[in-house]
Amino acid sequence: MAETPLAFEIATFVVLALFFIVDLFVIGRRPHVPSTKECVQHIAFFVVMALIFGGCIWYFAGSKPAIEFYSGWLTEYSLSIDNLFVFVIIMSNFAVPKQIQKYVLSVGITIALIFRGCFILIGAALISRFTWVFFLFGAFLIYTAVKLVIGGDEDEEYKENGIIRALRKVIRISNEYDGEKLRTTRNGVRYWTPMLIVFLTIGTTDVMFAFDSIPAIFGLTKDPFLVFTSNVFALLGLQQLYFLLGALLDKLVYLPVGLSIVLGFIGVKLVMEALHGNTLPFINGGEGVHWVPEVPTWLSLAVIVVAIGGAALASVVKMKQLEAAKSAE
Repeated sequence: MAETPLAFEIATFVVLALFFIVDLFVIGRRPHVPSTKECVQHIAFFVVMALIFGGCIWYFAGSKPAIEFYSGWLTEYSLSIDNLFVFVIIMSNFAVPKQIQKYVLSVGITIALIFRGCFILIGAALISRFTWVFFLFGAFLIYTAVKLVIGGDEDEEYKENGIIRALRKVIRISNEYDGEKLRTTRNGVRYWTPMLIVFLTIGTTDVMFAFDSIPAIFGLTKDPFLVFTSNVFALLGLQQLYFLLGALLDKLVYLPVGLSIVLGFIGVKLVMEALHGNTLPFINGGEGVHWVPEVPTWLSLAVIVVAIGGAALASVVKMKQLEAAKSAE
C-alpha cells in the first residue's frame, strides 16, 4: 500500500525521531514560558519542514502521494488547532504552573503520538481487509461535522474521563506540584503528584481526538506511511502553537465551521469510495457502484485549503469588526 521507496521511509523516520527528541526532550525540557518570537520561529521551522518533506515525496514518489500528504497534514494540523481549546482547559483545571506547561505538553504529545501510531496500525489493518469500514468512517465523520456546527459550546467544558476518576481512587495523589517530578514525599509518605494525572489526561484526551482525525486522514490517503507522517508533522510544534494561540483561540470563531466542511467532505468522499469498491451483499448485489465518481486528490486539497483558510479569514474579519464596535462605544 506504501507508495514511497523504503529507503526514503527509513530516512524519514530517523529525521522525525531527531526532530522529536530535540523539540520535546531538549528544548521542551527547559522549564520556561516561550516568547512570541520563539513560538513563531519554531512553528515556521516545522511548517517549512513539512512543505519540504512534501516536495521530497513529490520527487521520490510522484505528485499524487505528495498532494495526499499535504491534504492530510493540513487536515490534521487544523484539527490539532481545534484540540488546543481542550488543552487550555486541562491546564487551567489542573492549575499547571506556566513554567512547566511546555514540559507537560512535550510528554503529553509523546503519549499522543504513541496512541495515534496504534490507531493508524489498526485502521490500516481494517481497511486492507474490510472495505466496508469506509462506510463507518464516512458516517462518523459526517456525524462529527454536523455536531461541530449544531453542537454549540458543549465541548468547551473539560470533563474528567473514567480512567482518571478510577485512578484517583486507587493511588495517593498530592494536591501540589513538585516541579517536574511525578513522585514526591509529604510527611514521610510517598505521593504521586498531579503531574501524573495531567500527563494521562492529555494523552487519553488525544485518543478521543484520534477518533475524528484518523478516519479523516484515511479518507485522504490509504498509505500508512503518509498517514503517520501527516500526524507527526501536525504534532511537531504544537506546544509552541499552544502558547502562541492560547489567548486567541476564543477569537477563531469560525474554525469549527471550516473543520465541519472538511470533515463532512471527507466523510462523503469515504462513503463514495466505499460504494465504488462495495462488497456488501445487500448493496447492489455485492458489486461496486461504478457510476459513483472518484474524488481526485487535488480537489480534496483545494476544499481543505479553501475551507480552513476561509474560516481563518472570516474569523479575523469578525474579530476586527468586534474591536471596531468596541472602540466606537
